[in-house]
Amino acid sequence: MKRIKEFVFVLLFCAAVISCKSQYDAMLESNDVDAKYAAAKAYFEKEKYQKAASLFESLSFLTSGTALDDTVQYFWALSNYKYKDYVVAESNFEHFVSNFPRSPFAVEARFLKIDCMFRETLRYELDQTPTYKAMGEISQFMSDYPDSDKMPFCLQMLKDLGERIDRKDFENAKIYYTMEDYKAAHVALTNVLKEDSDNIYREEILYYTAMSSYKFADMSVQQKKKERFLQFVDDYLNFVGEYPESSHRKELDALYRKVKQ
Repeated sequence: MKRIKEFVFVLLFCAAVISCKSQYDAMLESNDVDAKYAAAKAYFEKEKYQKAASLFESLSFLTSGTALDDTVQYFWALSNYKYKDYVVAESNFEHFVSNFPRSPFAVEARFLKIDCMFRETLRYELDQTPTYKAMGEISQFMSDYPDSDKMPFCLQMLKDLGERIDRKDFENAKIYYTMEDYKAAHVALTNVLKEDSDNIYREEILYYTAMSSYKFADMSVQQKKKERFLQFVDDYLNFVGEYPESSHRKELDALYRKVKQ
């Protein structure tokens, strides 16, 4: 008897699942705008964003050119965004902003498009073209909507992306130091600060600049050591002038005393 009850329960459960699936599939194929819209909103409110996105996408063909057009397009994009499909969501929001610039959803859609771009940016060690593109879009949004309540989020995104660019520049220059090509390292690290004096890794850059000049001089032939150690002295004085309390100070002080002797 117990096994029969379990079997009946399984059958009822499977029937319920099949019924739910068939209802969703039927709604997906339906041309009833009101019913499909209500179902899409219901899935969205239940946080079933993938199903909501599919229904809104299907609905967009039925509501094109109607009063519901911008609403359906916006919630289609928002569903993909909530589902964390940022590539598709960005494309959705891009299309929305281009086609509905006067919609009440337009400003929010533009911000969410930027947020998608931010989330799609790559690790610092990879090509940063998407990062620069996102920074440009964020800056333009801030210029167009200076009073937006999204301003703090935009500033934080710019900060995060700027730090990523700074790190890439620093790591690209530092790689010469790692390879023990100290002359090239000194040139590359110096150029980083020439191009961006506010790089957040400035302290580390100045430290490795000084270490590069010291090691390059130390490895030089005797007749060139004095001239090259003078470059280290300049780099050392620049470093301690800016960062007198640095954790690198002790190491550089020891090298400076050695050079003076």
